[in-house]
Amino acid sequence: MKRVSPRLEQEISLLHTHICEGLGDPKRVLILYLLADGPCNVSELTEALKVSQPTVSHHLKVLRDRGLVRAEREGTSVYYSLTDFRIIEALDMLRAMLADILTHRASLMSANGIT
Repeated sequence: MKRVSPRLEQEISLLHTHICEGLGDPKRVLILYLLADGPCNVSELTEALKVSQPTVSHHLKVLRDRGLVRAEREGTSVYYSLTDFRIIEALDMLRAMLADILTHRASLMSANGIT
């Protein structure tokens, strides 16, 4: 009988708390992609996402609390940037998996005459 090791269980719990919960909203994922192109302030993110400033600030707080972005003050502005670009690599891999899954489902539907 297979068992989950306590270490793996603890690591998965931490992964969920620190990473997965941070990715739990599509706008937060979009923020990460925007920051992959370089640091942005709240106004720039608000304009790019077409959502309110309080909404962007909330999402940034969640991402900051989970260590996915950092804030740096420059004069009167605060600029946000990614703490680790590997998050984008991970997201790109998940997007590629999704594309493969959707392609496979579409081919199954086509093979069964479903359009």
